[in-house]
Amino acid sequence: MSDVIGSDRTVAVVGGGVIGLAVARRAALAGWQVRVHRSEERGASWVAGGMLAPHSEGWPGEEHLLRLGLASLNLWRNGFLDGLPPEVVTARESLVVAVDRADVADLQTVGSWLAGQGHPVTFTTSARDVEPLLAQGIRHGFIADTELAVDNRAVVEALRAHCDRLGVQWAPPVTDLAEVDAPVRVIANGLDAPALWPGLPIRPVKGEVLRLRWRRGCMPVPQRVIRARVHGRQVYLVPRADGLVVGATQYEHGRDTAPSVTGVRDLLDDSCAVVPALGEYELAECAAGLRPMTPDNLPIVGRLDDRTLVAAGHGRSGFLLAPWTAEAILAELDGAPLPEAELVGAR
Repeated sequence: MSDVIGSDRTVAVVGGGVIGLAVARRAALAGWQVRVHRSEERGASWVAGGMLAPHSEGWPGEEHLLRLGLASLNLWRNGFLDGLPPEVVTARESLVVAVDRADVADLQTVGSWLAGQGHPVTFTTSARDVEPLLAQGIRHGFIADTELAVDNRAVVEALRAHCDRLGVQWAPPVTDLAEVDAPVRVIANGLDAPALWPGLPIRPVKGEVLRLRWRRGCMPVPQRVIRARVHGRQVYLVPRADGLVVGATQYEHGRDTAPSVTGVRDLLDDSCAVVPALGEYELAECAAGLRPMTPDNLPIVGRLDDRTLVAAGHGRSGFLLAPWTAEAILAELDGAPLPEAELVGAR
């Protein structure tokens, strides 16, 4: 541990999304004096689906991300939810289904890969017995019974409230690290991290997300996350107290956050192809967010210099990986890096 770190257990976290708040809370719980520089603008954490789904989001070639995701899901289940209201958890199982033969093949590819990694899932050819609201032609799927979903907005608010109770201080956002007067700085502002540390390989990937609200007379909200492959496109349906979050498209379009007609249409078509009853729900919100992606889809978590750490580039896995990221940063702060925490230069 450097003299700078050892002389003062004060850390400034730049970023007030789920990653920044998770890091701030963990550091405060460990006895660090914490200041968070945050903006009032709503970023990726506000638009996210809130799925904690390492199995159902897995894909061959992403073995490292799967391991991180499973480790972080275990932390969600064993401690990270402490201090948060229980209602932030909105589902406790995922059902992944396929619509046509090509989608079935993709489903089997993922299932075989997971089994090869030592994490088998339960296949079914009677998916409608598991979820009766599915369209009649859908039969094939697998169940990931340890996955969770959380209300992303409720989690962010609850983390802020917990930070308040722990004495975390709040400060305005910064555009230059020189503005951050603290012995240790953690860059955790997602897509804007390269502005503070040029060279971080993080780029924006746009994704539209819809919110459907249950109405009187409609079929009930599904009790589990439903993920589907619809003619090669992925769609997910994530329960909320008053309806569902439907997502998400994925394409590179700079920093454009305006929902497009094509993206919204595809999400509506695909979600109703999976659960036809959703056509009666209220279309309550259309939004688009920017995922902070890296070239290999792995987050950048580790030390940049004696005073500066980074926790950014979480892509589609920000909520899932928040607990692991917080533990990795705390380990760096305390001078005992986790084996999985990687420097950007080692990537």
